[in-house]
Amino acid sequence: MAAALVDRAPACRREIFFFLRNTVRRFASQTDGEARVAQILKEKFPQAAAIKVVDISGGCGAMYEIHIESEEFKEKRTVQQHQMVNQALNEEIKAMHGLRIFTSVPKCRD
Repeated sequence: MAAALVDRAPACRREIFFFLRNTVRRFASQTDGEARVAQILKEKFPQAAAIKVVDISGGCGAMYEIHIESEEFKEKRTVQQHQMVNQALNEEIKAMHGLRIFTSVPKCRD
């Protein structure tokens, strides 16, 4: 039934359905791995407006998705921003299978 709704939805809505379907997880506290990675990122990016770490490997810690919004990325290309995150997690990455990184600079609020 849900698939039928998605198929009939406009393209922009399909993206939202896809995002929600692929990010649903239990509403529990962070895993130990998520908390550890988030703490390291908070220390390495003290100006960060937002840091979100999600274990997308089912809780085993093999793959994480990271979203960071920080002024420290200002005037840096995306590849440079991602290199900064990789450098911050240099030791932790050795035990991971994969990492999805999303970086941004905070938008000015008027």
